[in-house]
Amino acid sequence: MSTLQIKKLYTLSSENRKFCFTLPLRNKIRIGKRDYVVSLKSDEKYGTYILWKNRKYPVEIIRSRQNSYEILFNDISYTFTVETPFSMKRMKVLNATKKKVEQESVKAPMPGKLIDVCVREGAVVQRGEPVVILEAMKMQNEIQSPVSGTVTRILVKPNANVMKDDLLVEIKVD
Repeated sequence: MSTLQIKKLYTLSSENRKFCFTLPLRNKIRIGKRDYVVSLKSDEKYGTYILWKNRKYPVEIIRSRQNSYEILFNDISYTFTVETPFSMKRMKVLNATKKKVEQESVKAPMPGKLIDVCVREGAVVQRGEPVVILEAMKMQNEIQSPVSGTVTRILVKPNANVMKDDLLVEIKVD
């Protein structure tokens, strides 16, 4: 029985920027053509942090689901996925066969009360950016943009009650 030998991992940011890591991971990163020494450390006083150029940058995993992660790094939130070369090829094939969508509709994933609209018509949004806040079962849920683009229509107002699959926002894909 042979084992799978993966020599590289890729991360995709929420803006689909690709970063490649050679395995095994070393305590250095390459930016451009320069290598920098980076250490992941943890202690009781500072918690988990990255030590780079003798400076401490706090880091915390906020959410992880399958190969998708959201981290808080130096008080800024980042979302990314970790992919193998095989999954990157698979994504490339799937994206090549997918029709180019020009308009994306954001629908209510559940019934609830609309607390806030976070965008305006004409606003440019990034994939993963909140567009509305929907309250359901006493929980406030950020409904995020599934694509990067420009908001063309907002079909709801704060304090409105919506049902599952009601149209909330339309976004023209960039």
